[in-house]
Amino acid sequence: MAGRRNDGVLAVWAETQRQQQRREEARWRAQAAEERRREREVREAQRAAARGEREAQRAYQQSREADAARRTAELDARVEELRGLLAAGLREPEFSPLALLAPRPVPPFEPGALGEPVPMPDQNAYLVPPPDPAHSRNAGVWQRYEQYAAQARARFEQDWYAAQAREADRQRRLAACHQEYLERVARHRKEDEERTVRTEELLRRLRAGEPEAVQEYFTAGLYASAAWPEGFPHRLVAAWEASSRQLVVNWELPGPDIVPAAARVRYVKSDDREAEVARPATERKALYREVLAQTSLRVVAELFRADRDGMLDSVVLNGFVRGIDPATGRESERFLSTLSAARADFAGLALDRVAPVECFQGLGGTLSARPERLDEVRPARLPETVGGSPAGQGGEDDPDLFEMDPIEFENLIAELFRLRGFRVMTTARSGDVGVDVVAEDLDPVTGGKIVIQAKRYRSTVSPTAVRDLDSTVRHHGAIKGILVTTAGFGPGSYEYVRNKPLSLVSGPELVELLAEQGLRGRLGGAPRCAGEAPEEDGPGDRRTGIEVVWRSRTAGGDAVELDVTAFVCAGGRVLSDEHFVFFNNPQDPDGAVRLHPTRSVPGEPLRAARVTLDPARLGPAVEEVVIAVSTEEEEPPALPLGYVHGLALTGAYGQGAAGPERWTADTGGVPHSAMLVGAFRRNGGGWQFTPSGSTVTDGLAGLASAFGVAVE
Repeated sequence: MAGRRNDGVLAVWAETQRQQQRREEARWRAQAAEERRREREVREAQRAAARGEREAQRAYQQSREADAARRTAELDARVEELRGLLAAGLREPEFSPLALLAPRPVPPFEPGALGEPVPMPDQNAYLVPPPDPAHSRNAGVWQRYEQYAAQARARFEQDWYAAQAREADRQRRLAACHQEYLERVARHRKEDEERTVRTEELLRRLRAGEPEAVQEYFTAGLYASAAWPEGFPHRLVAAWEASSRQLVVNWELPGPDIVPAAARVRYVKSDDREAEVARPATERKALYREVLAQTSLRVVAELFRADRDGMLDSVVLNGFVRGIDPATGRESERFLSTLSAARADFAGLALDRVAPVECFQGLGGTLSARPERLDEVRPARLPETVGGSPAGQGGEDDPDLFEMDPIEFENLIAELFRLRGFRVMTTARSGDVGVDVVAEDLDPVTGGKIVIQAKRYRSTVSPTAVRDLDSTVRHHGAIKGILVTTAGFGPGSYEYVRNKPLSLVSGPELVELLAEQGLRGRLGGAPRCAGEAPEEDGPGDRRTGIEVVWRSRTAGGDAVELDVTAFVCAGGRVLSDEHFVFFNNPQDPDGAVRLHPTRSVPGEPLRAARVTLDPARLGPAVEEVVIAVSTEEEEPPALPLGYVHGLALTGAYGQGAAGPERWTADTGGVPHSAMLVGAFRRNGGGWQFTPSGSTVTDGLAGLASAFGVAVE
C-alpha cells in the first residue's frame, strides 16, 4: 500500500487541535510584539530626552545594554529550548484512543458589544434649575424658565425614545446573534456525535488491524503532537505494512536556520548600536545535528507511546527538509536523517538520560554528515514502497516495465545510469553471473566499479536476493552494489543493507529516476506481496491442485522451511523465465499455474503450500508442469532434505486430470537440498500427475538451471 497523506476524519480533528495551538501562539507573539513596540517607544523617548543631559544619557545607555542583555537571554533560551526538545516531548501526555473520543468543548456565547445594554438618559441631567427667589416676581424670568424647561423635557424625551429604539435594535440583534450561536452549538454537537460514531468505527477497524485505520490513527497522533518549538513544521506521510507490523513515516524537519546564527548581542556605545556576535559554525552544525536526532527520537517515542494495542513492531522514520537540489536547481525533499527502530530496542532506552546523537546512531540511524548544506542520506524505506510496487506508476503511454523484454529492461537500466554520469556496460550476453550492468564511477578519489542487478518482479524481492548481491559485490571487488526492481523490498532487506555498500531501488523509485532523466516507464501490473496467494477458487470450482505439506526441525530446534516451485515446460525446458513459478513469481503469465503458500498459524514457519493447475489456460505448447521443493537458503549453505520429515502430497483433480490422492516422499538421509516431487503431463486429452522423488543438487539454483531458467 503506497503512503498517502491523511485526509480522513482524524485529519479534521487533528487540524482543529493545531489551529487552536496556532491561535494561542499568535496571541503570545502579538503580546510580545506589542511589548517590544512599547519598549522601543520608551527608548526613543529616552534617546530624545537624553541629548545634552549626562544623567539621562547614562540611563539611556544602561537601557540599551539591558536590551542587548535581554536579546542575548532570548538567544540562550532558544538554544536551551532546542537542546530540551526530546525532554519536552517526553513530558507531554501520550496520545490515546480516548483523546479521539473526548468531546470538543462548546465555545461560550460571546456577544461582544451587543451584550452591553444601551444606557438610558438620566432625567435629572435635563432639569433646568428654577430662577433665583430674588427674581421670582419677574414675569419674564419665569416665562424664560418655562421655555427652557419645556425644551429640556423635549430633549430628554427625544433622547429617551432614541435610546429605547437603539436598545430595541440591540436586543433584536442580540436575539438573532444568540439564535445563530444556538444553531452553531447544535451543529457542533451533531458534528461531534457524527465524529464520535466515525471514530468508534475507526477504532474498531484499528483493533481489527486494517492498514488504513492504523495509518490514520498514528497520523492523527502525530498531527496532534504539541509543545513543538515555534518554527517547527508539521507535515508527514505515513504507511503501515501489516505483514511486518511496520510503520514507515516521512517527517518534515526544520531547516538549518532553526539554530540562531547569533550567539549573543552586545551594545556598542561609540556607535549607539547593537551588534550580534556570530555563533561558531561548528557549534551551529553540532546543535542542528542534535536537533535532527532529538526530533527523530521524539517522534518514534510518541508513536510507540500511542500504540496501546501493540500494533507496531518497528518504525522507520525519514526526516526531510524542503530545499534546493544542487543537481537540478529545483526545490525538492532532501532527506537528512533516517532511522529504523524496533520496539524491543526502543523500549530498553532511558530517553531522559541519553545523548541524542549517540543514541540515534546506536540504534543504527543515519544522520547527514553536513546537514547545514542539506547533504542527503538514503532513506531506510519510503512509505510509497510499502506493500510492494503500486500499480499505475508512470504515464499510460509509457512502456510497461513488467512486460518489457528482459534484455531491453537491462538496457534501459544501463541507459539510466549512463545518463546519471557513469561509464556503463551490460553483461546480459557475457555470462557474468550475478551482474546485469557494470557501472564505473569515474571520480578519481571516490570512484570505482559498481555492480547492478535488475529484476523484473511483480512482488516483494526476497532477502536472499539482497544477500546474493552482497556476495556478488565482494566477488567482483566492487565499491558498491545496486539492486533495481519493478517491485519492492521487505523490512528484512532494508535492515540487511544498513551500513553496507548496497542500495535498493524499488519500482516507484525507479519510475521517478527514469522520469528525471527523460526516460519512460510505468508499472502497469497489479502486484502482490511475496507469499500472498492469488485469487481463491470460486465456490464449486474444483480446480486441479497438489498440496505439499511437511514437518521440519533441526537439531537445535529451529524450523526449516521449504520453497515449493513449479516449471511450465516443453521439451524439458521452461517456456520462458516467467514460466518459472516460485515465491517471487506466484503465477505464470497465463494464470494457469499458481502458487498458494499457507501458514497454519500466523507468524509460524511455513509448513504447507498448494499449487493449482487450470488446464483450460495451459497453452498447446505446454507438455508438462513439474513440481519441486527445496530447502530455503536464507543462511547458506542450504540444509539437506534429510532435516525434513513427513513430506507428503495430497491431490485434488478437476475435470480432465487424474493422479494419486496422496503420496509420501522419503527424505530420510537425503544429502541434497532439492527434489522433484512429481509432474503433470499430457495424457490424451487430459492431464496425469505422476510422483517422482528424484533429488537435485545445488538447491533452488540447481532446479532452475536444470529446467533452463536464467540463473542470476
